[in-house]
Amino acid sequence: MSDAKVRGIVHLVEETKTYGQKGFRKRLVVLEQDHDRFTNYVPVEFIQDSCDSADDLQAGDDVEITYRLSGRKWQRDAQSEVKFFLNAEALGFEVLRKGGAGQNDAESGPAAGSATANNALQEAADDEVPF
Repeated sequence: MSDAKVRGIVHLVEETKTYGQKGFRKRLVVLEQDHDRFTNYVPVEFIQDSCDSADDLQAGDDVEITYRLSGRKWQRDAQSEVKFFLNAEALGFEVLRKGGAGQNDAESGPAAGSATANNALQEAADDEVPF
């Protein structure tokens, strides 16, 4: 099965957040897609070591992110409601065009080394975090 890809303009790059005693790290990047009548916002998560690679992204960049879907089942105890979570976990990305002021066409190619750096995604299991 091939990895899925999503393309859009970077709308938001959050700071890295750390959860639990094991130090699970997560960083959210939101892509904006304009579909004429509405705007679609797609959250993609960078986890563990790949959080640092998101430093190369800035609001306004046109990017293509390779991702995989990750689903989780979570239930506090046997009597509580079961909840399901679906996340898009980033595996790598390519900056197709830099956004923002002062950018020119010479800088609009793929970010140097970004795809390689992002492929260092590690699995993380932290029972304290339901996602």
